[in-house]
Amino acid sequence: MKEQAIIQRATECLEQEAAAVRSLIARLDEPFVRAVEAIRDCKGKVVVTGVGKSGHIGSKIAATLASTGTPAFFLNPLDAYHGDLGMLSEQDVVLAISYSGATEELLRFLPLIQAKHITIIGMSGNPDSLLARYSDIHLNIAVEREADPLNLVPTASTTATLALGDALACALVEANRFQPTDFARLHPGGDLGRKLLAKVEDVMFTQNLPFLTPEMPMSEAIEIVTKGTLGIGIVVEKEVLVGVITDGDIRRAMLRLGQAFFATQVSAIMSKNPKTISKDAKIVEAGETMNHYSIHTLVVLDEDKVCGVIDSFSCLPGTRFYH
Repeated sequence: MKEQAIIQRATECLEQEAAAVRSLIARLDEPFVRAVEAIRDCKGKVVVTGVGKSGHIGSKIAATLASTGTPAFFLNPLDAYHGDLGMLSEQDVVLAISYSGATEELLRFLPLIQAKHITIIGMSGNPDSLLARYSDIHLNIAVEREADPLNLVPTASTTATLALGDALACALVEANRFQPTDFARLHPGGDLGRKLLAKVEDVMFTQNLPFLTPEMPMSEAIEIVTKGTLGIGIVVEKEVLVGVITDGDIRRAMLRLGQAFFATQVSAIMSKNPKTISKDAKIVEAGETMNHYSIHTLVVLDEDKVCGVIDSFSCLPGTRFYH
């Protein structure tokens, strides 16, 4: 098979799957809203179920829901016949997936769910299917054709199913007013979780801070700033922060003052209203503050006392903790 033919086939696959996802937009109507409301108001868990490829997609949908604040898990209908039915309660909502709407193992499971008076949201490509009839709410995931050349392999249909599951999750994020900090609490082991939950005191620099005094000559101050390696000098008077000097301040002053620079006092060059942040603030707040003011460092305060410095690198995901 020639290279051009390979690329052409792959292009047609992606175009078909993209078209399948776009076609779902016109079906975001009253049943979809009802499905979101049913899940939002659910007092138990969302139980996602399906067989084969639909099961694999359902497992991912359940994981996405759970990671965005909607308690959910996947249940294989075959396992339900052997004791796992006990996982379900009347407070749950079941999201049942079958593109044909006629999967035998799933259909035999649905009457057991109905007997528990559990709301069923069905997802299939056939609004007249048995799954649709069993469902309290039916979401149509029909596609014009599969993306493979034979129009047989679940490709476009599974992509559409997954996309609609993501749409449910995204709508629920809005409906539940789910916030980044909520996401972080559910992902404490990831870089984003650490970034959103960690405090400034967890990543700030505390050793060998470059303290200066207002009357200090710049000949002495520049040496302290250079050794500090933070690109900043912290100006204090009687342990109270009164200003900062940055590398940029030093370069501009040297150009402006020439030889007089070295005898000039720190107070003549420092910025007198430095941006600060509390050691108890989240590091995401520190990052937002630095972005807002287009600066690279913040002086960290414990009440009114300087206790550290945080820089923009410390606010990036993956940054190691210093304590």
